[in-house]
Amino acid sequence: MLSLTELRYLADVQSSYHILKPWWEVFWHYLSLIMLVVAVVTGTLQITADNLLCCLPCQVELDNICVLSEIPTKHNSTPSTTLSPMTSPKGIRTNLHRQQYLYISAVCYENELHWFPKYFPYLVLLHSLIFAACGNFWLQYPSTSSRLEHFVSILYTCFDSPWTTRALSEAAAEQRFPFSKTDDVLSRFGLNRNVNTSKHSFYYKQAGVDSGIASSSSVLGKREGEQAKAIFEKVKRFRLHVEQSDVIYRVYIRQIIIQVIVFAIIITYVPYFLTYITLEIDCPVKLRAFTGYNRYHCVYSLAELFQVIASFYVILVLIYGLTSSYSLWWILRSSLKEYSFESKEMSHYSDIPDVKNDFAFILHLADQHDPLYSQRFSIFLSEVSENKLNQINLNNQWTMEKLKNKLVRNSEDKVELHLFMFSGLPDGIFDLTEIEVLTLELMPEVRVPTSISQLVNLRELNIYSSNLVVDRRVLNFLRENLKILRLKFSERWKVPRWIFHLKSLRELYFSGYIVSETLTSSIQSEGFQDLKNLKTLCIKSTLTRIPLVITEMLPGLQRLAIDNGGYKLAVLHCLKKMIHLKILELNYCDLDRIPHTLFSLINLHELDLKENNIKAIEEVCFQYFQRILTLKLWHNYIVSIPTQIGSLTNLEQLYLDHNKIENLPLQLFLCTKLTHLDVSYNNLNFIPEEIQFLTNLLYFAATKNFIETLPDGLFRCKKLQTLLLGRNSLNTLSPLIGELTNLVQLELIGNYLDVLPHELEACPSLKRSCVLVEENLLNTLSPVIIERLQVLG
Repeated sequence: MLSLTELRYLADVQSSYHILKPWWEVFWHYLSLIMLVVAVVTGTLQITADNLLCCLPCQVELDNICVLSEIPTKHNSTPSTTLSPMTSPKGIRTNLHRQQYLYISAVCYENELHWFPKYFPYLVLLHSLIFAACGNFWLQYPSTSSRLEHFVSILYTCFDSPWTTRALSEAAAEQRFPFSKTDDVLSRFGLNRNVNTSKHSFYYKQAGVDSGIASSSSVLGKREGEQAKAIFEKVKRFRLHVEQSDVIYRVYIRQIIIQVIVFAIIITYVPYFLTYITLEIDCPVKLRAFTGYNRYHCVYSLAELFQVIASFYVILVLIYGLTSSYSLWWILRSSLKEYSFESKEMSHYSDIPDVKNDFAFILHLADQHDPLYSQRFSIFLSEVSENKLNQINLNNQWTMEKLKNKLVRNSEDKVELHLFMFSGLPDGIFDLTEIEVLTLELMPEVRVPTSISQLVNLRELNIYSSNLVVDRRVLNFLRENLKILRLKFSERWKVPRWIFHLKSLRELYFSGYIVSETLTSSIQSEGFQDLKNLKTLCIKSTLTRIPLVITEMLPGLQRLAIDNGGYKLAVLHCLKKMIHLKILELNYCDLDRIPHTLFSLINLHELDLKENNIKAIEEVCFQYFQRILTLKLWHNYIVSIPTQIGSLTNLEQLYLDHNKIENLPLQLFLCTKLTHLDVSYNNLNFIPEEIQFLTNLLYFAATKNFIETLPDGLFRCKKLQTLLLGRNSLNTLSPLIGELTNLVQLELIGNYLDVLPHELEACPSLKRSCVLVEENLLNTLSPVIIERLQVLG
C-alpha cells in the first residue's frame, strides 16, 4: 500500500510536469480517466448483477430455431401438422426449479455468450491502462525524466528570480525607446543611454530622476544578483548537456506512434464485435438429462446498457485516436529539433541563439502549454541579459572607492588602473577622470560603454590576454585620445580591426602568436594607412618575415622593434623602404650577421641586435653607420671588434656585453662622444690606457671579466658616474679613484681586494646603497667615511 506522503509526492511530480504537456496530453489524460471510469462502471455492473442471463426452455422450434408459441399447448393434446410441440418426457415436469434455472443461465453464459460482451469491462480497463501508460511513459523513462525534471526545476527558478522581472521590464522599456531615437527623448525622463555592444540592445542608467526604470543597484541586490548568475550557469550546463542528444524527442515520437497503432487496433475490432452485444441469445445445450430440454431462449440483461456504453467508448477511442494522429502530424510536419526565438518573436532580446535537439523539443512542448514560459526562459539564454547582470554584480562588488584605491603611479609617473580577471568594466571607473593608463588583463570579453569618454586624461590602453569590443561612439573617443596601445595575447590571435581606425595612435605594441598572413589579411581589409601618426611599432611574436604591409603602408615609421622568440627572421630586404626609421630592434631573430639591408637606413640612430647568433662583425658595416648614436650588439657570440669602429664618431652608447670579446681595439676610443660603454661578461684581460680619451663617459661596465689591474687613464674620465667592475681579478684599487668626483655607483664585489682606498671620501655623491662590495671590505674604510656613506643613503 502507498502512504499518503508517497501519494502526495506522486501528485506533486505530475503537477510539476504539467507545463510540458501540450493540450492533447491533457486531453488524453482526461479521456483515459473517463475510459477508466467506464471500465470500472461496466465491471461493477457485471459483477453485482444477480442474473446476467435469464433463460427459458424452448417449447417450440421452427427450422431448428427456438420460437415462442402464441397458443399454449396442453399436456396430452395432439400436435398440429406444422408445429411439433415438445412433449415432456415421462416423469419430468415442464415447470423447472429455481436451481435448474440458475444452472441453465450459468451454462449458457459460459458456453453461448460471446466473449466480447463477457470481457468488455476488462478490455476497456486494459485499453485505458495502455493509453495511460503511453501518455506518461516519456515522463517516467529514466533517460528522459531526469532531463525533464532538471528543466522544470530551472524554469521555476527562472520564474522566481527578480532578474526575470527586471529584464522583461527593461526590455519593454527599450522597445518603447528604440536605438534610433535621439538622446533628447531620453533626457525628458532623466535617463542616460548606455549602449551595450549588442546590435539592438542597450541599457538605461538613472541620472537622478525616477523614470519608472529603477537603477541596477536598487532593484537587484548582491544576493539576488549572485542567484541570477547561478541560474545562468545552470542554464548553460543544461543546454550543453541536453543539446548533445535527442533521446526525449525519440521516446516521445515512438510513444505517439504506439498510441496511434493501439488506436488503429482498437477501432478496428471493437466496432465489429459491438454487434455481438445482443439482448436475446439462443442457447442449444444438451441438458435434457437435467432439465428435460435441449434448447433455451436467454436474455442478456446488460445488453442494451453495454451497447450504449460501448458506443460511448468507441467515440472516446475515436477522439483519442484523432488527437494522437494530430500530435503525430504536428511532430512530423515541422522540425521540432530546432528552435528559434527570433522567428517566434518570443523574446525582447535579439541575440538569443537557436537551440537544437532535446532542448528545442522541450521548448516546443512548453509553447503548446504557454509561450510565456519560453519567453521567461530565454532571458537566461541571452548574452546581452547576462552581460547586464554581470555589470550589476560588478558594480556592487567594485564601488568607486575600491577602484580608487587601486590607482597607482607607474614607472613613467602616470596614473594607472590595472584590472585583473574582471568580468567587465565597473561603472565606477568612468568617474575616475584622473586615469591616464588603463590596463586590462585576462578579461575574456570587455564591452566598452560610451561612458569611457569621461576619462578625458586617458592616453594609454594596455590589453593583455583580453578581448575588447567597442562600438562606433567608443571608437570615436579612442580615435581622438588614445596615443599608446599595447596588445598581448597568449593564443592564436587575429588583429582587431578597430585598432586601424586610431588615427591619433603614436605607439603600437603587439605581443603574442601572430602569423604574417593573418596580419596581412587584416590590414588589407581595414588598412594600416589610416595610422598616419604612428611612430613606434613593436612586435613580439614568431614571424618568418617582416610583413610587407608594414614597410609599404608605414614608410614614416621611426621605431620598429621585433622580438622573434629565437625563430629565424629570414627576409629583411623590405626594410630598405623604411628610410625614415631611426630606431631598429631585431631581438631573438637568429641573425648570424648584421644584415646589409640596414645600410640603406641612412637616418638610423639606434640599432639593437640583442640575442642573435652573430659571431663576427664585417668591417664594411661601420662605414654605413656614420649617424648611429646607439649600437647594441649584446648577448651574441662576437669574438673581436673591427678597427673600423673608430669611424663611428657620433656613437654615444655602445653595448657589447655578453659576448666572447678578448681585446678592445684602440680605435674604439676614438669614439669620443661615448657616454655609455658596457663590455661586461666577456673575456677581457685588461682595459687599454686609451680609455682616457673618452672624456664624456658617464657609464662604464666591465663586470665578469678577467681584469687584474685598472689603467690610470680610466680615472681621468672625470664625468664618470657609474663604474661596474665586479667579478674580476682586481688586487688593488688605485687611489686615483678619488678623482671621480661625480661617481654615484661603484661595484667591486667578487674581486681580490684587501682594502678600499680612503680617497673614496673625495666622491661626495657616492651612497652606501650604491657601493656594492663585501661587508668586511667596507669596514676597512675609516668610520667617518662609513658614516657619511650611510647618511647619504
